Order: sequence, then structure tokens, then C-alpha cells
Amino acid sequence: MFTLIQTDGAARRGRLSLKHGTVETPIFMPVGTVGSVKTLVPEDLHTLGAQIILGNTYHLFLRPGLEVIRAYGGLHNFINWQKPILTDSGGFQIFSLGKLNKLTEEGAYFSSHIDGAKFCLTPELAVEIQETLGSDIHMVLDECTPYPVDVETARSSMNRSMRWAARCRAARKDQNLCQFGIVQGGMYEQLRTLSAINLADIGFEGYAIGGLSVGEPKEDMARITEACCAVLPTDRPRYLMGVGTPLDLLEGVSRGIDMFDCVMPTRNGRNGTLFTSQGRINIKNQKYRLDQTPLDPQCGCYTCKTFTRGYLRHLYLAGEITALRLFSLHNVTYYVQLMDQVRHTIETRTFASLLSHHKDLWDQT
Repeated sequence: MFTLIQTDGAARRGRLSLKHGTVETPIFMPVGTVGSVKTLVPEDLHTLGAQIILGNTYHLFLRPGLEVIRAYGGLHNFINWQKPILTDSGGFQIFSLGKLNKLTEEGAYFSSHIDGAKFCLTPELAVEIQETLGSDIHMVLDECTPYPVDVETARSSMNRSMRWAARCRAARKDQNLCQFGIVQGGMYEQLRTLSAINLADIGFEGYAIGGLSVGEPKEDMARITEACCAVLPTDRPRYLMGVGTPLDLLEGVSRGIDMFDCVMPTRNGRNGTLFTSQGRINIKNQKYRLDQTPLDPQCGCYTCKTFTRGYLRHLYLAGEITALRLFSLHNVTYYVQLMDQVRHTIETRTFASLLSHHKDLWDQT
């Protein structure tokens, strides 16, 4: 399933062979939580070069529900996307519900944010949902350890995640779909190491690092990522969940990460913040009012080839929905093309130069 093609330091250039196609790594996966990358359509994603997208078990289970997904023969047919899909287990969404959830050894009891209906998401149900969706890669159900917590709380949380991971593996039926374990353990390297070793012993097709990008300092995220990569199997893909800025992605690659997802490109785009080859741009700024240059002269996306910064600023301030679509299209293109550059520089062993350039770029904007 995973082929390691080239390394440059700890950075890895690989290839994932999945049921619905091949994915070149390192890869950024646009987030389509409810079966749609916000404001974009599959044609956009094909055009900009997306290889795989992400959906969410929690949201798709509640709406449209498994009856609808079964009627369509899976999520791929339902959303008309025939390339690979990864789905999260829903653990993070339940964690974020706060008072609306309760965790027990059996699973996660929660009330729907839609209508208040009560459910219990067990590890076995998480697998059933994701196999019904037909996700090329599906994640085990885990307990997302909050930040900050003391070591004993982190240990208890991590141990429950490991027990749930074993139950998810035992419940797996479709051998054509890949299942990833999720490393937990808070900000404690020893716990992360134990978690990674435990998951490797269970034996998954890939491994994710969860419980990061939850408010911890960047230094801790880098430290824990490095500690996890040091012990995870080298012949399986590594996925850093929910991360992050362009520099976060490059820092992750430099430590051995292969896969990333984040809502940042679309969410920041909808808020008027754009990622470009010249750094971060806040299109709301007055200085762009008369600017007749492209958003990013080095970008070939439809937004940059067609419209000026001044016009894009006007659309955003006028509250035009078109602006949100154009900004999301550009930001997702930027992230996808950044990973294209990353793969090329690993192949040519020049990744360190790309990382250095982006450290300077994002420190200045």
C-alpha cells in the first residue's frame, strides 16, 4: 500500500496505493467535512490537482445518515468523487462538543448538535460507519486528549484510545480499505512512544498523530511530532491530523510526516486571508483598493489568472459569495501546489532550501 521512494534527511517522498487510486506523498488533503469542500465542487478539485479529500464520520452519520449512503453505494458515488477519501472517526468532533458528550469504556455518548438526538459511538460503530461510507482510509475511534492535562490524565486517556484501537481493528471487515491507528499521549513523549509501539504491535496500514494543534505551543507540536516519527514504522504512512499553516506542513515533512489535513485554507479564505508566494495577504486592507495586480503572480489558479486584488477586495467587502469561492479556490490550490514543490525538492534533495525559504517568508508576513 505504501512505497517509500526517496528521502532527504527525515523528509520522505512516497506513494500510497488505495482502492480508488494512487496518492503521491507528502500530500495535503482538502477537508470536505459533510461531503463537500466548502464553496468548491469536484471539478475545481480535479483542476487544482487534489488527489484525496477528507470527510467526517460524525457529521455524515448524523446527516445524511447511513440509509442514504447505502442507497448510493457509498460516499464516492453520493458526492461524485471517484478519487480516494479519508474519513476521521468523529472522536475530535465529539471531544469538541464539551458538555454534550460523555466518555465511557463502551464508547462516546453524545447529543446531536442538529436535533439533540442521543447516540453512543462505539469503536465498532465507527468502523461500520466508515466501511459503509467506503472510505479508502478510515481512522480508529480515539479519545482526543485535551490540552493542558497532567501526566496521569494523559496516560488514562491514551490507554483508553489504545483499547479502542484494538477493538476497531477486530471489527474491521473490508480488507480493501485501509485503517489507521492514532497516536495519543498529550505532550508527554514517553506516553507517545508507548502509544506508537502499542499501535504498531496491533498492526495498521498507517499511523496518525492526533491530539496536536489543540492550543499547545508550536515547539511542543514539533517536539511531539519528532518523538512519534522516531518510533513509528518506517514502511507505513504517517499522518499529522488537523495541521496547519504552510510552515507547519513543511516543519512536519522535515520530521517525517507524509499526510496533512486542515480547514485553514478554506476557513481563512472565507475570512479574507490568503496564502501566497509572497506571504500572507489580508485582502480587506485599504492598500489593495486600487491594486490591479493578480492576487499571486506565481499562481496559475482561476482566481489569480482572472481577477485583480482590487476587484477581489471589492467582492469581499460587498459580501459577495463569489469572493468566498474564489478565495477558497486559491488557498486550496496554494496548499496542493506547495506539496507538489515539497515532493520535487525531496526527489532532488533540496528540501532544506525550500524549508529555509518558507521560514523567512512566514516570519515576515
